Parts: sequence; structure tokens; C-alpha cells
Amino acid sequence: MAKNLVIVESPAKSKTLVRFLGKDFDVMSTVGHIVDLPKSKIGVDVDNNFEPEYSVIKGKEKVIAELKKAAKKADTIYLAPDPDREGEAIAWHVANTLKNSKSDFKRVTFNEITASAVKLAFEQPRDIDYNLVNAQQARRVLDRLVGYSVSPFLWKTIARNLSAGRVQSVALRLVCEREEEIKSFVPQEYWQIQTILSNHDDDQFAASLFKIDDKTVVKAGDESKTKVVIRSQTEADQIVSELQNATYSVASITRSERVRRPSPPFITSTLQQEAAKVYGFSPKQTMSTAQKLYEGVEIGREGQTGLITYMRTDSTRVSNEALKSVRTLIKEEYGDDYLPPKAVHYSARKSAQDAHEAIRPTYTNLPPAKLKKHLTPQQLKLYTLIWNRFVASQMNPARYAVETVDITAGRFLLRASAQKLIFDGFLKIYHDEREPDENGNGNGNGVESLPDLSENEALKLIEVKPNQSFTKPPPRYSEASLVKRLEADGIGRPSTYASIISTIKDRKYVELREKKLYPTDLGTAVNKILVESFPNIFNVTFTAEMERELDLVEEGTDDWVKVLSDFYGPFATTLKELKGREKAIKDSMTEKTDIKCEECGGWMVIKWGRNGRFLGCENYPECRSTRPLPEEEAQSKTDQKCEKCGSDMVIKTGRFGRFLACSAYPKCRNTKPLTLGIKCPRDGCGGEITERQTKTKRLFYGCTNYPKCNFASWDKPVNKACPACKNPYMVEKVTKSKGDYLQCPECKHRVKEEDQVESPANAT
Repeated sequence: MAKNLVIVESPAKSKTLVRFLGKDFDVMSTVGHIVDLPKSKIGVDVDNNFEPEYSVIKGKEKVIAELKKAAKKADTIYLAPDPDREGEAIAWHVANTLKNSKSDFKRVTFNEITASAVKLAFEQPRDIDYNLVNAQQARRVLDRLVGYSVSPFLWKTIARNLSAGRVQSVALRLVCEREEEIKSFVPQEYWQIQTILSNHDDDQFAASLFKIDDKTVVKAGDESKTKVVIRSQTEADQIVSELQNATYSVASITRSERVRRPSPPFITSTLQQEAAKVYGFSPKQTMSTAQKLYEGVEIGREGQTGLITYMRTDSTRVSNEALKSVRTLIKEEYGDDYLPPKAVHYSARKSAQDAHEAIRPTYTNLPPAKLKKHLTPQQLKLYTLIWNRFVASQMNPARYAVETVDITAGRFLLRASAQKLIFDGFLKIYHDEREPDENGNGNGNGVESLPDLSENEALKLIEVKPNQSFTKPPPRYSEASLVKRLEADGIGRPSTYASIISTIKDRKYVELREKKLYPTDLGTAVNKILVESFPNIFNVTFTAEMERELDLVEEGTDDWVKVLSDFYGPFATTLKELKGREKAIKDSMTEKTDIKCEECGGWMVIKWGRNGRFLGCENYPECRSTRPLPEEEAQSKTDQKCEKCGSDMVIKTGRFGRFLACSAYPKCRNTKPLTLGIKCPRDGCGGEITERQTKTKRLFYGCTNYPKCNFASWDKPVNKACPACKNPYMVEKVTKSKGDYLQCPECKHRVKEEDQVESPANAT
């Protein structure tokens, strides 16, 4: 039996560690936490310094028994969970559980699972860091106090089994407030004016109106003493008239060089944002995939190998060893032109804890192309993103030649500009995927070149083109932009962003439509009650301040019990003040209608349930009649009849997505899949294409004969044969640049949906 026992939290991690530890070490896994606060009660003694009541998690009894058995035979127990607050708490719980083993406990941490990092960690073990433990314990207790106190309040005011969370509810508030901004937004009209000019060789180019009487022309909302807005067609027509009669001359030509520098290597938040924008990964998908890459993947003869550094970090710091390795790679693969004179160091945000390195590949001799056959498609995508971003971060900037031409036309100044890439630098391997701004604009840099022009040259006017525009409301949050907002406001920490967003989605407080987060009716109601009832708790400022206090606990400069005590006093007072007001609040959420109850003749009222609003009889509980809202009832109707009883079939939503059910339920319980009316394209299958959902509620389309037929498509199939290759179906696509169109999944031929005009697959 080995004299040393190493305990980690993940079986995959233990498999990777075995490669680097000798026969004197046994490696075992806890498979996550082994103890936690009980689910059946609050589990915190608020009158005794907030003492937590930990209990063994259901199903972990066998794991603990095996750990105790192994611990009795070990001289030294190395606790090696992840290097963060949660990992420290797991190590502490394991040590407490095995404290009767008479073994010597040591804590080891490593930012990457490589031979050198593991060796160094075991050469320099430490004691458990109780500051980290207390910070994690304070967060866990704080979340429990809020969740288990406020959730019952929601049950009494809206519906049973709803949940409130200290941080998640603030994220919900951000989504709801953005929706209110959009609904209350009043568009403002403004005009932009472009001219088409020609030079001495009759070469045409575009120039935009830049200044009027030395005031810069801007969109509505940006005006100031030095800026002007063209607010109406009358103003625009007057300017167009003047421009049509003006004399045009080149006032100045400026040629310069613009440098675009690479972005830093990923931290947790930027990785989640980029994976969402590039691949549509949810933060939860990104973190679970990154966890596997960190813990280790089987790569042939190399065995189980950790491929990236620890993925929960807010630091852009990179080790000297890694910098030296990547600089060698750049020199050998891309040449001296792409290698800066010295390594690039990026500064971290002021609020960064800087406990770990940036997210980077652990081995520079394992580029994505080498690992393609060993990784799942999702793992390969994320690894490629991490690899390319890290290598690019140490490459020279891209350089652009910029030409700006100012043109006079009476009291007007027009500007034409061009930008051309003259050295690709880091762009050779990596392009940031940037979201449009609040007006939907991307990152276009205009034309690459202008015709030959000279100062004082007279120009000829070809056309004046006025363009009416309206200001747009702020965009709804995507998962990526919500992570960015949470980070900017100091809400949550790198380890919590993914769970925050997945929680409000799982609770059906928000829904993801076309990659944007929309609050549901239920989410809006929950937010309204929480903000009105607990204004001092569910707000950005308070939540960010609480995160800073937890950081102070981790640093050892604040006491976790004091932090909880300072919070709980006012919180308990608020709960006491709200007691007895639940019915009044619930009644204020109920709306009367002019619809009669079909059971007892009473009036139907709009009530709230865990799935949103519905109609219920005012005479409840004597009459329990319920029905969907009229608009939802209309949307759910179909022209199909139930083959068992002849009643109408209606669309309902279950745990696996939408389906058809008999409207005579519960008398008739007939159900069947909601199909698209398209036959499965697989030869001899005979099934039809239907809507389905993944475990994460992501919509896709599959065959009704599953699992015999495994046909699946993320894009919605359309019953239209491809005009190019005659494939029996096409799929719906939408992009910001091309709008809605149909595309053949086989030959990639495209057809515009709105006018059915065919276009080649590479059309722009």
C-alpha cells in the first residue's frame, strides 16, 4: 500500500495526476463536494455565530467510506482540489471528515496539471488556508440565508417552489431593467448625408458630411456645443440643396499608420464572452468543457494530459516559462517579423485577485491540429480559441495604412477615409469576435483605398445621398454581454458567472431567443416583488460591496462572522416588516377579467404560477377551474384532431419541449410529437422531423424515430428542395450581415427567404 494518499475532487484529474506521481502515491477522488448544508432546512445557526450545519451529501457515503479506509493506511494525505475558494473548502471538509486517521495532512495546489507544476506543488506543500475557507463559507452561508428566507416569501406572493438568489436575482434585475429601457425608449430622428464625388480621372469615391460651420455632425443624443444633429427632412433637404450648388475642393490629405494590438490571453469572463460570440456556447458549456481540458484528456500514447491552465481566474499574468516557450514557437513558426523584441505583459484590472495565471495551453508543442482526433468537437473549438488567443497575445501588432481626406464645400466639411492592412501581425492566427454596438453597427473600417487625389484639387459632385436614421434602444443582453456587465459591476466572481446565468434560465425567469436574454412574465413578476420588497439587498451596489467584503475575508483583513452579522441584522428586520403583508402583495398581482368560469359561473382572474400567468376562478379553492390566457390559448390551437376522441389537438410545453396534446385532457390523455410536416431525409426511415430540446433546454430538430434514427439539426429544416443539388430540404439561417435566408445543409447553396432570390454560397 502506498504511504501517500492524494485526494482530488475529479476522477479525470486523478487519472491525469497518476502520470506524474510514482508508486508511493495513491490518487483518489471525492467526485465534487462530500458535505454541504442540508436541503431540508436552512442549516445555519444565526444565534451562534452563524455556525453552519454540514451533512453528508446523499450518495457520498460510499466515497467517504473508501477515503477513510485508504486514509488509515497512509502516512501523509495530500489534499489537491482546485486552487480556489471552493477547492480550499473541499480540502477542509475532507480533512475534517478524515481527522481520525492520524495521518499528516498537507495542501497542494497547481495552476496547470503538468509534470513540472505537479512536482513543484508536492515539493512545497502548505497548510489549509483558512482565509480562503472562511471566504467560501461566508458566501455559502450568505446565499443560504437569502435563498431560504426570501424563497418562501415568493411562494406566498406568487407561487410555490419559486427561488430567489442573492446574486442571481441581481442578474435578473439587470435583464428586466434593460427590457424596461427598451419598452420606454423613444426613437429620435436624425439624418446623415453622403456625397459621391469624382477626381480628375473621373474615379468616384464617397465622402460623408463631417462638419457644418465647424460643428461636427453627430447622431441624435450626442449633440453638444461643438456638435450638431440634422434632426428632420426639412433640415436635410436644405443641406442637400446647398451641397448640390457648392464647389468642392480637397482641403487636406493625411496619411498615417494605425496599430491594432492583440488582446490579452483569456480570463474566465473573456473566455465565456468569446466562446458565446464565436460558437454560441453558454457560459455553463464553456466552463464544463474548459474543466475537462484542465483536468486532462486522453491523447494517445501521451495518456491523460491536462491541456490548459486553471480556467477560473481574473488575471492576465503568464509565467516566464510559458512566455519563453511561446516566443520560441512564434519565431520558429511565423518568423522574426511576428515576434516582439521582448515578451508582452498585460496589466490586470484593479479589482483582480491575481491568484492564478491567465488561461493558456499548458504545452506549446500541442497545437490544435495535433489534437483534432483526440478531442470532441466542442473541446477542439474551445482549445483552439484558447491556443490562438494566447499565441496571438505575444505577437506583434497588426498595422494599417490610413488615409483621411477632408473636402471643403462652402460652409461644409466632408471627409473620406480608407484603411488598408499592411502587416497582419497577430491577425494571422486570431480575430476578436466583437458584438455590434448599441446601434447595431459592427466593426467595418470602410474602403481599403481612395483614388489619386491632391491638395487643392477641384472635385466634381456626382450625387448627394441623404439618409434618414433613428436612434435605437440599448440591445438586450446576450449571455456574453451579461457576463461582461456582471464583471464590470463587480457582481459575482469568475467561478460564479456560469452558474448565475444558467440558474435564471433554469428557473424560467429569462429565456434565450435568437441569442438574446428576454425576461419571462414570471421573471418580471419575481423581479418586481424582490426589488420592491428588498430594495437594499437586490441591487448592484450592495451586491458588489458584499463581493469586496468577501475578498477582504479571503485576504485575512475582515472577519467572516462580522460580515454576516452586519448583513443579517438589517435583513432580518426587513423580513419581520414584510411578515403578514404577503396576501396583500399577492392580491396586488391578481388582475380581474370579464371572462366567466365554465365550471361555476364566477369571474376568472389572472393569477401567477411557477410557469407564469394563467386564468383561475375567483372562487378558489371551492372552484379549481383554470385555463390558459386567451392569447396563449389562441396560439396553442392547431387544426389537427385527436384520433382517439375527435377533440382539437393543442400545443403544450413539457420538460423536453413542445408537443401536441388533446384539449380534452384529463379525460383524454393522447399526446404526440409536434412535427414540422417534413419527412426524415434518411433513406428508409419513414419518420418525421420534430422539435426537441437538449438537457440544457437548447432547441434542435430530430427524427420521431429516435433512437433508431439519429438525424439531428441545430437549424430549423424547411420543406423546400435545394435548387442546386436537389437535397430534399433546406434550413433556416440568420446573420446580421445577410438577414434571413435558407441554406442547403449539403452544398451550402443559399436562397433569400423574403424574395426567394437565389444566391451562391459565397455571396456577401
